Amino acid sequence: MLDPRLKRELAAIIGETFVKDDPQSLVTHSYDGTPMLQSMPDAVVYPESTEQISEMMKALHRYRVPVVSRGSGTNLCGGTVPAQGGVVLVTHRMNRLLEIDTDNLTATVQPGLNTKAFIEQVESLGLFYPPDPSSMAVSTIGGNIAECSGGLRGLKYGTTKDYVIGLTAVLADGRIIRTGGKLMKDVAGYDLTKLLVGSEGTLAIITEAILKLIPRPQAKKTMTAMFRDLNGAAQAVSAIIENRIIPATLEIMDQATIRVVDDYAKLGLPRDMAAILLIEQDGDEAGVERDIGRIAEICREQRADRVEVAATEEEALKLLTARRSAFTALARLKPTTILEDATVPRSRIADMVAEIGRIAAKYNVSICTFGHAGDGNLHPTATTDARDAEEIHRVEQAFEEIFEAAIRLGGTITGEHGVGMVKSPYLEWKVGEAGMDVMRGIKQAFDPYNLLNPGKMFPKQSRKRLVIGHG
Repeated sequence: MLDPRLKRELAAIIGETFVKDDPQSLVTHSYDGTPMLQSMPDAVVYPESTEQISEMMKALHRYRVPVVSRGSGTNLCGGTVPAQGGVVLVTHRMNRLLEIDTDNLTATVQPGLNTKAFIEQVESLGLFYPPDPSSMAVSTIGGNIAECSGGLRGLKYGTTKDYVIGLTAVLADGRIIRTGGKLMKDVAGYDLTKLLVGSEGTLAIITEAILKLIPRPQAKKTMTAMFRDLNGAAQAVSAIIENRIIPATLEIMDQATIRVVDDYAKLGLPRDMAAILLIEQDGDEAGVERDIGRIAEICREQRADRVEVAATEEEALKLLTARRSAFTALARLKPTTILEDATVPRSRIADMVAEIGRIAAKYNVSICTFGHAGDGNLHPTATTDARDAEEIHRVEQAFEEIFEAAIRLGGTITGEHGVGMVKSPYLEWKVGEAGMDVMRGIKQAFDPYNLLNPGKMFPKQSRKRLVIGHG
């Protein structure tokens, strides 16, 4: 419960209407998109400007009250669960597209702006903002920046960090910093912009962002390649890249995912295939035609059973929507769906998918696999039931072994979902003890009283590294 004096101070800054501590508001903001994690905040606040957030942080800093900044709460790492109570700061009122600068090809936005709405507005002007997380219909730009979200177009265009060129942010003590700008070159000191992107609200509260835009591609085509052999699909991914073709989208769904998605989307997908590659290319019309033709040849060379190019834009949209709906489709199977991500070099995709299958069988759990094959980012997804403690324990064991396998294959514990609470015990596996010490030093410099999103990124105790063979 907030100190009544602090509550009055916050109300004086943003208005009494926008400081909530009723049971419904507290429960609504006690969890996010991550299953089986919940913690009650003491209050929820809805500021509308950088200046209001600055004044609130000065007050919260004096009272040493934790603050969790939050957009739509779609993250899957427990990143916006108020693990130590305190105040949840919701950015939904800060949802404006402040400027599109066509001379500098930039957009200036507030953090609460909906991702899909922003993308559509930019594209209506003939421009393009490539980051497209699967949650974009719900998620916010600020949340995307906090988690450094990826998406289906990451292979060709990169992720959120590649498009954030300037930020306005409020520090834990209420001071305001501005980083970067409408610049393509800027090496004035440490790159604080890139440091804040992906910092999960643990270093500062982002209140404004300058985003890089690019010209919208003239044309695009979508195709599917269907394989009876998973290894053939993985080899096709490698062969496409080896041929110096970088598709806009290069996605994979395993057989279990294909069946569930087809049940959900009713697309008539071939349910007997071991894997489907969903491939999209964009660019100038001649280049798209050339690349799609060559990709089709490569897939046939790698023993694709069928290769089909979408005949219309509507058909292509259906295929992409089906891939984006994979999580939703899987969530219908059982009460609890745990969607993880692990990334490996794309040359190890087949090995990683095989490891996931082996591990799922070892622990007798149901895990479907889909993801961004082109950049090696896979999403093993367990369908289970949180009420079955014994099965949940086996699922947790399986995912721990999956993370270890990803590291062993030269990969990482998370490619785009973030660390939050879920992955923090494994972070040292990736960055090492010295890396953890450096990160703690950065956190101390920004937030010495550990008020910004405490309980995330840094575990109380790291997990002991597994040593597992293939037997």
